[in-house]
Amino acid sequence: MRDDEFAAMRDFLWARLDEDETAARALKPGKNQDVAKLQARVLADVEAKRRLMDWVEEFPRRAEDNEGRVLWKRAARELWAGLSRDFRSPVIHALVAAYDGHRDFHPAWRLVEVEDEYEPREGTPRARTV
Repeated sequence: MRDDEFAAMRDFLWARLDEDETAARALKPGKNQDVAKLQARVLADVEAKRRLMDWVEEFPRRAEDNEGRVLWKRAARELWAGLSRDFRSPVIHALVAAYDGHRDFHPAWRLVEVEDEYEPREGTPRARTV
C-alpha cells in the first residue's frame, strides 16, 4: 500500500468514526435501556477503533523518531517503515471495510475474498476416518 492510499483510508476512517460518535451522542435514550446500551456500545466501539488506529499510525512515527545521521540507523528506519506498512495495511483495510456503501468509500478499498485452498468447498464430500 502506498503512503497516499494509506492516508486517504486513514482520513476516511477518522471522519466515519467522528460521524459515528456524533450520531451515538445525539441519541436520547430516555427510559429505553436498549437504546442506552446500544449508545454505550457504539461509543466504546468508536474508542476501540481510535486506539487501534493510534497503534497503526505509531509505526511510521516511531520510525521517523529514530532517524539519525548514521547510515545503519537510516537503513533501519527505512526497513521499519516498510515493514510497518505491511503490518498496518490489513488492519486499516478491515476497519474501512465496515463502511462499504458510504458515498466516499472507494471501490478499491473492498476486501478481496480469498478461498482457503486447504478447506473443502461446500458440497464437496469430506474424507472420513474409520
